[in-house]
Amino acid sequence: MPKKAKSKAKSKAKLNIKKSKKGRRAAPPKRRKVAVSIPALEAAATKAADFAAKHEAAAAESKGAAEQRRSDADAARQEVTKLETAAKKAKRDAAKSAAAVKEANNRAAKLDALAKKARREATGREAAAERARLAAAEKAQREAAQQAKREAAEKARLEAIERAKRKAAEKAERDAARKAEREAARQAKREAAEKAKIEAAERAQREAAEKAEREAARKVEREVAKKAKREAARIAKIEAATEAKRQAEAEREAAERAERARPPNSNPGGR
Repeated sequence: MPKKAKSKAKSKAKLNIKKSKKGRRAAPPKRRKVAVSIPALEAAATKAADFAAKHEAAAAESKGAAEQRRSDADAARQEVTKLETAAKKAKRDAAKSAAAVKEANNRAAKLDALAKKARREATGREAAAERARLAAAEKAQREAAQQAKREAAEKARLEAIERAKRKAAEKAERDAARKAEREAARQAKREAAEKAKIEAAERAQREAAEKAEREAARKVEREVAKKAKREAARIAKIEAATEAKRQAEAEREAAERAERARPPNSNPGGR
């Protein structure tokens, strides 16, 4: 009976040591830090909290495994108790037989050593379970922080891409607006030049027409003046002829009157 209990305790201790070794995991490698904005960190922190909650659930599962290990340790303690009971019984049996006292003491000492070893292993399993739980929690926190950093970095990258796209679109819009303004200015300049050319041509035509009208008016005035002068000369000639005729007629009449007034017997040459 004591040999079977001893072999059973050893097998359980080895199984628990293997489980505790399996529960340990290597820490993930460190990653480069990324500078992000506060709103991005807040959003990332919210996601990290969700991520941590998931890992806390995983830690709860690992805690359940630790509880299972504790139950195994309790079973081991019960087995140790049974062994101790068997040792006590062996001591009582040894007390009955002086020849078997030494063997019983040796067996009891071995059982005590096995019990102490089982207690140490149980304590070690509990400590390993606690370390595994703490490691799982730390790992969950690290993974949540790394996930938050990755999401914040991705968000910053997307925001940088969006800003670059907006800047490119704004620059293209400004270039298009400047090009349209230059084209409009050129078109306005061309239209102004064309309008000035047309206005200059119209002004030249008006000036030529006005000059022609003035020349025609001056020519008409000259013709009218010449005609008036000729008419005045003709009238003056007619008036002069009429005046000469009138004077001649008056002289003739005066001569006739003087001839009539002269006596018929008078000698014009005697005194």
